[in-house]
Amino acid sequence: MKALIFNGSTERGENSTSERIGTHLESELVKQGISTQVFKLADSGIPLFDLAITEIPESVKQMNKVFTEADVHIWLTPLYHGSMTGAMKNCLDWLEYSANSPKPYLTGKMIGLVCWADGTQAIQGINAMDSVAKALRAWTLPLSVPIKRDELFDESENMSAGYQQKFEIMLQLLIDGPNRIA
Repeated sequence: MKALIFNGSTERGENSTSERIGTHLESELVKQGISTQVFKLADSGIPLFDLAITEIPESVKQMNKVFTEADVHIWLTPLYHGSMTGAMKNCLDWLEYSANSPKPYLTGKMIGLVCWADGTQAIQGINAMDSVAKALRAWTLPLSVPIKRDELFDESENMSAGYQQKFEIMLQLLIDGPNRIA
């Protein structure tokens, strides 16, 4: 099984929220023997989506390859004005170039969704990603992880036990499929 962690944040830095969540999830997947790749949008060089382009940029070709080869995905984004980052949506729009493939877009992929916000509205980002994933013919898990950022880490700056447990359940659903009840 191949897993993709799609870090849709535009923030950089090893202490950023997106990096810390992505590193935690990658570590947990690797512990379970899952081949894992992290796609960091901030470092990808994905240009603005433009259907008029006749020569597909190499960064877009690589992104399409990584996204379609993975069996399962985890998408991460901070909440931006009630949605995922605009750059993340732009990146996903480039999957249009897989439309003529035998299995276009993300057909049949299972996707776990994670969004964080400073307040309690992270579910709006989850809903936005869910809509896009379904439009791309993917299946989203029945469990997502909306995060209130000030509750993500404990006073020692470690991931809180509650969020560790939520991530564990999400990962088990991705790995074992929806037939597993945690």
